[in-house]
Amino acid sequence: MDAGPGAAPHPARGRPGAPSSATRAPGAPWARFSAWLECVCVVTFDLELGQALELVYPSDSRLTDKEVGPALWERTSPGEQALTRFPVFQKSSICYLSFPDSHSGCLGDTQFSFRIRQCGGQRHLWHPDDRHCDSGVPVSLQREPAHYFGYVYFRQVKDSSVKRGYFQKSLVLVSRLPFVRLFQALLSLIAPEYFDKLVPCLEAVCSEIDQWPDPMPGQTLNLPVMGVVLQVHIPSRADKPESSPPKQCGHENLLPAPVVLSSVHELDLFRCFQPVLAHVQMLWELMLLGEPLVVLAPSPAVSSEMVLALTSCLQPLKFCCDYRPYFTVHDSEFKEFTTRTQAPPNVVLGVTNPFFIKTLQHWPHILRIGEPRMSGDLPKQVKLKKPSRLKTLDTKPGLYTAYTAHLHRDKALLRRLLKGLQRERPSDLLSALLRRHLLELTQSFIIPLEHYMASLMPLQKSITPWKVLSRTPPQIRPFRQDDFLRSLEHSGPQLTCMLKGDWLGLYRRFFKSPHFDGWYRQRHKEMAQKLEALHLEAICEANIEIWMKDKSEVEVVDLVLKLRERLVRAQGHQLPVKEATLKRARLYIETVVRSLPTDLQVVLCSP
Repeated sequence: MDAGPGAAPHPARGRPGAPSSATRAPGAPWARFSAWLECVCVVTFDLELGQALELVYPSDSRLTDKEVGPALWERTSPGEQALTRFPVFQKSSICYLSFPDSHSGCLGDTQFSFRIRQCGGQRHLWHPDDRHCDSGVPVSLQREPAHYFGYVYFRQVKDSSVKRGYFQKSLVLVSRLPFVRLFQALLSLIAPEYFDKLVPCLEAVCSEIDQWPDPMPGQTLNLPVMGVVLQVHIPSRADKPESSPPKQCGHENLLPAPVVLSSVHELDLFRCFQPVLAHVQMLWELMLLGEPLVVLAPSPAVSSEMVLALTSCLQPLKFCCDYRPYFTVHDSEFKEFTTRTQAPPNVVLGVTNPFFIKTLQHWPHILRIGEPRMSGDLPKQVKLKKPSRLKTLDTKPGLYTAYTAHLHRDKALLRRLLKGLQRERPSDLLSALLRRHLLELTQSFIIPLEHYMASLMPLQKSITPWKVLSRTPPQIRPFRQDDFLRSLEHSGPQLTCMLKGDWLGLYRRFFKSPHFDGWYRQRHKEMAQKLEALHLEAICEANIEIWMKDKSEVEVVDLVLKLRERLVRAQGHQLPVKEATLKRARLYIETVVRSLPTDLQVVLCSP
């Protein structure tokens, strides 16, 4: 839906004769905006239509009524020749996910988030800079080419001027970036102002975001919006875990003083996990194994924060399963997730409608949490319960599962957290303690896998120019689960973790999970790129003229083609190669081509 009459449409993206935003050229309309957000939506409640999409901004970011392909190109009007590329997802899904359902009873202002699948499946990243940004951030924070995140600020207040008696409206930021803390802070600034001043305010905010620098990993950025400067640090793979918040970077005289966000993505884990502190370790195991889990919460805010907290507790491991922080019965994937004709999918669902207890009774794990409440100085803990005790409507809070944890509970951690709560320690300190525990637990589990995987690389001495140039260059050896399990006796998690339990059983189940497949594919890809870079370096260190003496023209041409292919990959930042190596590779190609007959030189030198 286009902007209302009061909006002054920004020039459309992709206009013929102008730089496309896909190239992110300097001055391209909305190029910098697109690095952070796909679009901004406003959803309101209509007495006749129910939830309705009132506004989408920028005005050329149109949504679809039906599911379509991964990229939709449409004429902006019958008389125009301009084509516009825009986010592809259903209007109805955005509308339903942007409002709490009738069971939540949210009054006042509420913030929550959702995650929605792109219609038509996965797309390729549009911007060249996106690939560079993703290669530098931790894998758990990379953009998802097949999903969008929706960050919602919902307001419901009494209003006698409205027929229904209530003002109900949501402001939604749609992005591919999982920066929940940043976008929540941004919504806290712009949503209250928008509800008062409407479209002109939204236009000004979008224009300011269009001036922001790209979210480059490792950089601390100052992001001005509505007279406030948000200072954020974009995480990098080079960052040390649990590092301190970024210091103000050379802007001591900046007025107004920046509002420093300690993280763009980390939630208050302790607050999120308060009702389940006694079972955090079991929930960590369920996440590690990719088990299907339903989180039934009293509101979208509680459900979305719990789901995001659960999926983040595996860091630095990438969460490779599907997850929906807030999910409704109106979602287009409702039938897919609730069918009983096949095993439940590897999904973590956050819901608020008790109807899901009946619909998803066949799911192996259901976490029912009540209203945030304290009992004395200690949080009221949910209890472990058998799935057979599930009731359709009056189900009490609890973790309904037949799963038995492989590892013993860390009682010392629980005592430290509860003692900190009794002594009124700040929540961020308790969150840091909990996050460090989960980080160390995940690292203790992953380090043996990393060590074994590293042992599968060919030895450095075997990567010689002559072997690399042969028909059977050194390759990565296959991962053998039995060999790995035998190695745990001397190099297992017991070296870095004090927890006792059935680590072998946990690894065996992990091998069957989507997270092992995702971790292995990523590590194998990185190792293959490293090996290819070593191959290129070995070739560049060889005396190529001696090698060519007894080689046929076919073999020499084959070398040129292989070198060029690797050079292209290296220049595209897909191989970790030094610039000096690239220069030598170009020189080698020139030397080899000059040694060939003139007719072959013409063929190889042609564009």
